[in-house]
Amino acid sequence: MASVREIARQLGISAATVSRAMNNHPLVAEEVRQRVILAMNRSRYVPTVGRRETMNIAFAYTGEASIGSPFDAALMQGMSDRMEQCGFDLMVLDLRRAMLPRENYTQLFLRKGIRAAVLRTTAATTGICREIAAEGFPAVVVGYHFDDPEVNYIYSNSYSGSCEAITHLVDLGHTHIAISLHVVEDSDHTDRLNAWRHVLKQHKLPVLDKFIIRAPATLDGGAQLIRRIAAMSPRPTAVYITDPLVAVGAISEARQMNWNIPGDISIVGFDDSDIRFMVYPKLTAVCQDARAVGQEAFDTLNRLLNISGEDAKTTVFRRTLATHFEVNGSTASPGKASL
Repeated sequence: MASVREIARQLGISAATVSRAMNNHPLVAEEVRQRVILAMNRSRYVPTVGRRETMNIAFAYTGEASIGSPFDAALMQGMSDRMEQCGFDLMVLDLRRAMLPRENYTQLFLRKGIRAAVLRTTAATTGICREIAAEGFPAVVVGYHFDDPEVNYIYSNSYSGSCEAITHLVDLGHTHIAISLHVVEDSDHTDRLNAWRHVLKQHKLPVLDKFIIRAPATLDGGAQLIRRIAAMSPRPTAVYITDPLVAVGAISEARQMNWNIPGDISIVGFDDSDIRFMVYPKLTAVCQDARAVGQEAFDTLNRLLNISGEDAKTTVFRRTLATHFEVNGSTASPGKASL
């Protein structure tokens, strides 16, 4: 791994200038600072505390944090599975709060003693992921896919599983099918929405904007969803709920209203872990293994950390994991009560 002196020799500048550039000194020209950052990332420079190299991996939010979600919890568990074997520590970071004036993302990560980062993003904050990739800092985005050729990412393909889910409801005889989406947009939820639209159009069923319902990814969001469906006319006989906690909250609220599931409404959920088995009836769901996504994310970072020089500039890791569709007791033909 390169030292400050080695980076200075590569760039033909003094070690003091390199050090000042790393620490965001105001007298260092922006062009010099960018050259130092790129050289540092390509050579996989590692900051030290005392005589020890830092061993922190960041789980970093570029936008709204969702640390309480089943997806994020399973992701971090998967990362932890791998990190313990390699001696790394996990640090949760909100990039919006952590940045200092004039600081770029590499400087932020170095100041925090971070070697590499797993990034959680939304549609509104993908630009941050692109900036980090352009700086060359070892990072991988999880739960989002990019066209940008520099961005590393790992995500689960929920489009095909969602098509199966909506087709299952159509085959049961449902013609008025709603979809519940998170209020925060991202590529995963866009994939699920596109699958819903595609299958309904394919079967010449109504694609109604009022059946696209946005709800917070919380238990209360599920309660709100059921109350909104109850007020609709015509009322959907089935709903695809694309967030696990919303599905749990919806089932609870439906029971409070004395609705039968699946007799009064069929529910398909989305499960990142084993939530589908913790409700009654067991939830028909599109399933992804978020823990495996976390494991793949750390494995990708470990590979990135072992690549330096020009290879660090040109190597991009992208992995698409599969989802699967599982039928349980929360779906049936319209009006058919569960036993």
